[in-house]
Amino acid sequence: MAFESSPPQVTRDGRVELSDVGPIKDSRFYNPELAPVPVEQRTWTTYNFFALWMGMATNIPSYLLAAGLVAIGMNWLQAFLTITLGNIIVLVPMLLNSHAGTKYGIPFPVFARAFYGIRGANLAALLRAFIACGWFGIQTWVGGQAIHIIVGKLAGTGWTAAPQVFGQPWTLWLSFFAFWALQMAIIWRGMEAVRVLENWAAPLVAAGLVALTAWVLTRAGGLGPILSEPSKLGWGLDFWKVFAPSLMGMIAFWATLSLNMPDFTRFGGGQRKQAWGQILGLPTTMSFIALLSVLTTSGTVVVFGEAIWDPVALTARLDNAVAVVIGLVMVILATISTNLAANVVSPSYDFSNAVPKLISFRVGGLITGVLGVVIMPWRLISDPRVYIFAWLGFYGGVLAAVAGVLVAGYWVRSRTHLDLADLYVEHGRYWFNGGWNWRAVVATLVGSVLAVGGAHSGPFPADGLIPFLKPLYDYNWVVGFAAGFLVFLALKDNTAKETTR
Repeated sequence: MAFESSPPQVTRDGRVELSDVGPIKDSRFYNPELAPVPVEQRTWTTYNFFALWMGMATNIPSYLLAAGLVAIGMNWLQAFLTITLGNIIVLVPMLLNSHAGTKYGIPFPVFARAFYGIRGANLAALLRAFIACGWFGIQTWVGGQAIHIIVGKLAGTGWTAAPQVFGQPWTLWLSFFAFWALQMAIIWRGMEAVRVLENWAAPLVAAGLVALTAWVLTRAGGLGPILSEPSKLGWGLDFWKVFAPSLMGMIAFWATLSLNMPDFTRFGGGQRKQAWGQILGLPTTMSFIALLSVLTTSGTVVVFGEAIWDPVALTARLDNAVAVVIGLVMVILATISTNLAANVVSPSYDFSNAVPKLISFRVGGLITGVLGVVIMPWRLISDPRVYIFAWLGFYGGVLAAVAGVLVAGYWVRSRTHLDLADLYVEHGRYWFNGGWNWRAVVATLVGSVLAVGGAHSGPFPADGLIPFLKPLYDYNWVVGFAAGFLVFLALKDNTAKETTR
């Protein structure tokens, strides 16, 4: 498609915008949601990004992440250190990919077009989208459980002991789908509704989790019995065997956001604002939630003689019905806050990118919601080993290869320079071969196979899917990122079309 466009405008702080989007509006790869955000609408502050991360990190799967490490044998200190280190590591590719969103005002799938091609970007976008659907389903299941217990406390055993359908009380299924419908109604109102929700929900949720921890500490007789609880793994070989795959799982927990933070940073008021908001928001909030989680779960070993890693189940054991209701309302707020920001916004853009003229942001959100049910999330969180080593580990390795390609392409190959208008048109700089850049595809496939080809946990064969790759699986995220990064750079061709025009 031939087109004439005015030169892009560049602000003092280096942010770029198209002075006229008219020439690209008729492109089949353009719609209003995927269009670059005008600079005057990039208004998110440091606090908005900090609150976003508070809202996304303050959630039940984050809690389950730390609690699961205690459940598989770590003590409170081992679990806390593992999670903190994992979040510091994943923050690096997250900030590197966030830069493009703030500079150009573009979402993740449009950013990916620069390196995968206009059409090839759908590979990266849909990989990320389908995983988000799984997370949406997990969060919605947790929220449905909370609603089920709240109503049960008020309505009695007739509700909680209702006849079963597909292995669960029919009232639990009703709670699950009611919570699903509530979230779909919010996302239908658009991104501004998500931003407002993030700003006020996170502090309330944090207060609820602090209260739950305080109750367990009181019942356990203070911190002393918890801190003295020995690790079942010790600090020897048994611990280090578990540490590496656990660390990869911690990194993988936010591997999705390490790709698609441009979906949010495109609204940023500047690079410093988005970077400091994330630096202050992610590691601190995740470490805080991890500390509450490991102390609470370790406390349940003292109080109940077993590690209760599910906070919904733990809250249901509170002595006071009012406290149960308040606690679970906090769970519901946490789940909505995280689910909309982390697991609906981004795949909505991703699905919209696949067919921009037919799938809007809202329709993309509805597709996410439907697939989140189809994936049967109740099975993914049935066991901490499946949750951490199979679910997190496998998808983390795949997405790490995509992250490697994006970081190599944007920072090394393109040196942060993109031709903004060409990201939306055929036969321009990013058309490559029929809309696909085969180098990025090959790098992603090689990185993914090396990272997860040896998968051997949960539903995978004990000897690994590809036995000789089994040793690499315990380091899946690092392997996937490094392989994607290096292979993409190694496949550079001898033309200048990719870096200059």
